[in-house]
Amino acid sequence: MRIGEVAQRSGVSARMLRHYESLGLLRPTDRTEVGYREYSSDDIRRIFHIESLRSLGLSLREVGRALDDPHFEPSQLVDDLIRQTRERIADEMELLTRLGRIDAAEPADWEDVLRIVALLQALRSESAGTRQRAALASAGEVPMPVEALVEAALNEADPHVAGALRWALAQAGEGGLALLADGLDSPVAEVRKRAVQSIAEIPNDEATALLRAALANPDIAVRRYAALTLGPRGAADAVPTLLDMIVEEANDADAADALSALASDPALADRIAARLVDRLASATVGASARQRLTQALADIPGAVASRALADLSHDEDRVVALTATSILKRRNADLR
Repeated sequence: MRIGEVAQRSGVSARMLRHYESLGLLRPTDRTEVGYREYSSDDIRRIFHIESLRSLGLSLREVGRALDDPHFEPSQLVDDLIRQTRERIADEMELLTRLGRIDAAEPADWEDVLRIVALLQALRSESAGTRQRAALASAGEVPMPVEALVEAALNEADPHVAGALRWALAQAGEGGLALLADGLDSPVAEVRKRAVQSIAEIPNDEATALLRAALANPDIAVRRYAALTLGPRGAADAVPTLLDMIVEEANDADAADALSALASDPALADRIAARLVDRLASATVGASARQRLTQALADIPGAVASRALADLSHDEDRVVALTATSILKRRNADLR
């Protein structure tokens, strides 16, 4: 069978067949009297073997080794091909993500594209200072794609860069909230923490709704951070978590401040005081926790808190009694 017929049947061009021959991959079994190549059935079979191995991503040199080296073991080569393929797919996915982010930023011209690319590269820099400057520059004329900001914020360990990224996300408004909400369910505790911190920086109703939902998060650190943020936002459903924090001595001073902020609403003050009294009466609350709960009553206005302090001034626990008495004196002095 001559080269033209072989090319037609195999789908490999005559030019490529000659190239294989020049590399020593394929040698026609015979030649005619006038020098035309003659291919046997074994030659045709070898051509299909070459093409099959090439389809797996092998180089022509690797194909030659695979076909001619009797000691060649395919397992290592296949493992290498799997690794290389995964790396290539990862590179392509990264490129696709980058292109999507550039497209989402709606660049007006190639200058905008170049500025966005520069910002994206700066966000991935090994230099914390470079990353921080990129975050601060993201609110400029050509904004950073919000997906890139969220990804960076959820993975940034440097506190200064993280703060700049949270600020940038706050400038972006609601754009990144859905992605940050996904971060609350991350299997990585640090990512969940960064997600709730970033949401807390965004002062709008949608962010507040996410924080309220976060009060039921399985991660206690997320619940506590959400509660501390919700206090100044007037979300009464943060009260149980804030009370738990005082009892458990977990950022208890900040929790008491958040309760005080909530109690600035007259409609909530007596309810919060009543919840504090209930905790004080619980048999499961220890002496030190009762002292902290008593101190928390100091910044809760209203008659319920005042009556509770009056009762506590006669408490069997001398420290609690003295604390309540001191608070009452200050409250009475403020009323004069």
